[in-house]
Amino acid sequence: MEILLTHGSTLVMIAAIVGFFMAWGIGANDVANAMGTSVGSKALTIKQAIIIAMVFEFAGAYLAGGEVTSTIRKGIIDPTLFVDIPELLVFGMISALLAAATWLLVASILGWPVSTTHSIVGAIIGFAALGVSADTVAWAKVGGIVGSWIITPLISGVIAFVIFNSAQKLIFDTDKPLEQAKRYVPFYMFLAGFVLSLVTIKKGLKHIGLDNINLGFYNIEIAGAGGYYLAFIVAVVVALVGKYFINQLQFDDKAEKNTHYANVEKVFAVLMVVTACCMAFAHGSNDVANAIGPLAAVVSIVDHGGEIAKKAELVWWILPLGGFGIVAGLAIFGHRVIATIGKGITHLTPSRGFAAELAAACTVVIASGAGLPISTTQTLVGAVLGVGMARGIAAINLGVVRNIVISWVITLPVGAGLSIIFFWIIKAIFS
Repeated sequence: MEILLTHGSTLVMIAAIVGFFMAWGIGANDVANAMGTSVGSKALTIKQAIIIAMVFEFAGAYLAGGEVTSTIRKGIIDPTLFVDIPELLVFGMISALLAAATWLLVASILGWPVSTTHSIVGAIIGFAALGVSADTVAWAKVGGIVGSWIITPLISGVIAFVIFNSAQKLIFDTDKPLEQAKRYVPFYMFLAGFVLSLVTIKKGLKHIGLDNINLGFYNIEIAGAGGYYLAFIVAVVVALVGKYFINQLQFDDKAEKNTHYANVEKVFAVLMVVTACCMAFAHGSNDVANAIGPLAAVVSIVDHGGEIAKKAELVWWILPLGGFGIVAGLAIFGHRVIATIGKGITHLTPSRGFAAELAAACTVVIASGAGLPISTTQTLVGAVLGVGMARGIAAINLGVVRNIVISWVITLPVGAGLSIIFFWIIKAIFS
């Protein structure tokens, strides 16, 4: 307790620096979740993708990053066991941020898409289990995270496989692909509008205290079934508007079939850009907590003289710090992981990229509803693999996939190991 009174401001400053470093790592590694398929399919250039991601990731992080955040990310440790030793929790959170950020830097340099959530969770497990006591860790939740390595990529892969094959059979493998596109693309727009609205509502709007929308004649409760009703309304509007504009498209029926295919791909390219923007906003609002959650915990403990609260009010400067960190990371290093997801796993076209992006969004909604621990990175990689499998195993670069899977498996232990080392160093310095 005396350590917090003596060195509190120094510890908060250190936590802010490593929190920014962690947000930087999230931007450098996770931006590919929203933009990788768009770049890989050439729907966007790398510069366009980074600019769009900077806008929507920052908007999601700053506008919908949360007025209140859980001080212990994902409930992975029991804070009540730190009541008498709050300084160790402060040391641990700083160590966890520094460890996770260091691993994300290494992974981003190598172009490996790893889970930022699993990085910070592994780091928290490390300092808590070995630095304090194994009893502080909720091991059942750790088991759920390990299980998610298999479950979430599998779900998204199957959904992407189905969406891609349906588009092939209904549109591309027909005699008149443009006519079929005008008929069926509005249905894909409806599905995309519904799923992306749900992702934005459940992962974004819920953070800004928007619990209900009063229409005068009806009150929509965002948290309950109202969120689904609102998403359905948005989806219908998107489908109708999309159908109108698609019907306005005029193409030469006498042109070669390859030209027709290219024109259909242009329609999917527009869909991909919209999908990417929504995913970037949702990602910014959700995953910024991996950086600001532990930082908020440190600030709260120091400000309250060692008292540990389950929820911590965010100090005004924490959210912008997280938002700017994400933007800095994706601007400087984001292109490396984007290249891996967009080009390294399998060859993508706009229709294939759209199938992968939509499948990832569907999986996020399903997992959130079921309460499954989820990594957006692993979800999207699984979806890209699903699209590749639809074209045959030869269409997948197995060497790249092997490296990605290895990076997933070592993320938890590497994060934990680094966290333990940093924890002991920080503890020795301040004790």
